[in-house]
Amino acid sequence: MQSSVKHKLLEVFSKANGDFVSGQALADSIGCSRTAVWKHIESLRHEGFELEAVRNKGYRITSKPDKVSENELLIGLETERLGKHVVFMETVQSTQKEAHKIAEEAAEGTLVIAEEQTAGRGRMTRPWHSPKYTGIWMSLILKPDLPPVKAPQFTLIAAVAVAEAIRDTAGLKPEIKWPNDLLLNGKKITGILTELQADSDRIRSIIIGIGMNVNQSSFPDELAGIATSLAIEKGEPVPRAKLVQAILKNMEIYYAEYIENGFGAIKEKWESFAVSIGRQLIARTIGGTIRGKALGITEEGVLKLQDENGIIHDIYSADIEIEQ
Repeated sequence: MQSSVKHKLLEVFSKANGDFVSGQALADSIGCSRTAVWKHIESLRHEGFELEAVRNKGYRITSKPDKVSENELLIGLETERLGKHVVFMETVQSTQKEAHKIAEEAAEGTLVIAEEQTAGRGRMTRPWHSPKYTGIWMSLILKPDLPPVKAPQFTLIAAVAVAEAIRDTAGLKPEIKWPNDLLLNGKKITGILTELQADSDRIRSIIIGIGMNVNQSSFPDELAGIATSLAIEKGEPVPRAKLVQAILKNMEIYYAEYIENGFGAIKEKWESFAVSIGRQLIARTIGGTIRGKALGITEEGVLKLQDENGIIHDIYSADIEIEQ
């Protein structure tokens, strides 16, 4: 199916919100004959969509396959900009690497997403286990007119968007561990990696990588004690495309809020999910290790840590361990 025709067809079904759309209305919308509409419908069925056809009513989509390709993400996507252009690959080394390659020319809101990563990575180039058809491996390209110093806040904004998407889609409330991890029952389900393409005084592109364990039923031995998935915690699979759509919707809302009003309102939401506030932490930084109580984060997203002598340290980047 040609990409432009596919987009038009899926947009019509999306706007119908599950109602029937007549064959003539589809033909008028995509600019082809009713016979051609039938061929495009069959193409969607071949891709795993289930469509109901009723005489004198038309067609409607009754279910989508559990895939995260462009077709599945377009149906039901409730955004104005984010995710409207999708770069999908079955297998890729890293969505973050691919996003870096296209960021300069890509439209803002472009989403790079894959069913599998063979060289997924988190902070400090640590590997990320990314098996096929089980998780969400995606990178979102944003182009805010801001100085580079503002970039770290986007990790926190993304964390709120993801946490709320998990809560609303899977019925689970994750906890955010500063700066970039989401946990369930103390185990990691999501990592967020924010990277820049920037000049000295302005951001050209922010690339937000999100890796989420969604429908894995098990993990390698070296990860079993520290990682979990939404399906393991919920006891049933979670629809991945719906989850991506919820992340994009939330991210668009909070991105606009941030540009309009700053980080203040989002900061409160971040703290409502935070696992580390008020806890004793070990922060391993480039300059050394600091132990102390987490007091909260600043408007810039900097962690405030008070040591045993009452000295408050500003933590800009660190590996964080929560002391038991």
